[in-house]
Amino acid sequence: MMRRGLLAAIAAALVAACSQESEQPAADAKPNTSIVQTIPSGKLASPSVPIGSGFDFYVLSLSWSPSYCEAEGGDANRQQCDSGRPYAFVVHGLWPQFQRGFPENCQTAERDVANTTLRTLYDLIPSAGLIRYQWRKHGACSGLDQEDYFAVLRAARETVAIPARFRYLDGYLTLAPGEAERAFLTANPSLPKDAVAVTCDRRYLREVRVCLTKDLKFRSCPEVDRRDCKLPKVVMPPVRGG
Repeated sequence: MMRRGLLAAIAAALVAACSQESEQPAADAKPNTSIVQTIPSGKLASPSVPIGSGFDFYVLSLSWSPSYCEAEGGDANRQQCDSGRPYAFVVHGLWPQFQRGFPENCQTAERDVANTTLRTLYDLIPSAGLIRYQWRKHGACSGLDQEDYFAVLRAARETVAIPARFRYLDGYLTLAPGEAERAFLTANPSLPKDAVAVTCDRRYLREVRVCLTKDLKFRSCPEVDRRDCKLPKVVMPPVRGG
C-alpha cells in the first residue's frame, strides 16, 4: 500500500515538472510576433530641417511648367519641355530673402552640382541647368552646404499642398489669378493670405510663390504679395506628355 502511494507521488511530481518545462520557451525559440506595437497617427516626430543663416525668410517659387514651355517656345529648356514627362507645378527655386531685397551669387566652395545630386532632384526641378543656376544664385546664400540646402528645398516643397485641380490639366484653363490663389489657400488652411502670390506674364500664369520661415512655417510677406499678377484673367496650358 505504501509502495503504491509512493509511486503515485513520484508520478505526480514528474507530471508537474513536465508542465513547468512546457511553459518556458526554448532558448532558440522565435519570439511571439503576433502582437504589433503601433504608434498613433501624428505622433511620429519629424526631423527638424537644417536652419540657414544670413537672411530673413525663404520664398518657395513653384512654376507652372507648361506655361514656361509654351511661352519660351524654341528657347525653352529641352530637358524640361521635350522629355515627355508630365510636369505640372515644379520647383523654380527656394530663395533666401531679406525683409527688403535678397542676397544672390554668394561665395561658395561648391560651385558645381554633381550628377549624382542632380539625379535626386529631377522629380522637383526638371532641368540640370536650372538646378545648378539656382544653387549658385540662391542656394549659396542660404548659409547651408549643398546637401542641407537641397534637403530643405525638398522639405519646403513637401510643406505646400498643390490643389487637386492643378496636379494635372488635360486642356487649357483660363481663370482669374485670385482663383488660383484661393485654391492654394484652401489646400493649405494655415497659409496666410499675404504669404502667397501668383505671378504672370502678359498671358500665362507663371508661378505661385509661397513665403516660409527658416524652419519652413508659413509666414506673411506683404512685400512679395504686392508683386502678384494684376491681369483679370490668365491662361494655364495643359500638361505635356503623360
